[in-house]
Amino acid sequence: MSDILQQLDAVLAQRRQAAPDSSYVASLHHKGLNKILEKVGEEATETIIAAKDAADGVDTQRQAVVAETADLWFHSLVMLSHLGIESQAVLDELARRFGISGLDEKAARSNE
Repeated sequence: MSDILQQLDAVLAQRRQAAPDSSYVASLHHKGLNKILEKVGEEATETIIAAKDAADGVDTQRQAVVAETADLWFHSLVMLSHLGIESQAVLDELARRFGISGLDEKAARSNE
């Protein structure tokens, strides 16, 4: 899985330097962080709606959840790229949390 994230990191870094009229990602970077965050929020909302619609388990609706989640993850990666954060940092954080109770991890964060 990390191979595709590494590939996306490389493509996003490359497209960040491209002309805004030649690349969707470049146009987002050109418009700035607020536009990127707007897209992340929009995709999060669409993912939530798709998930609620898929609750009955119809395959086409479940596929919509996958497609919307891909959009959300993609735009989250654009956000990370804009901030100069590689996806590996997120994977490292998930690995750090692996095997730790979610309740314990959340409690530790609230004590910081």
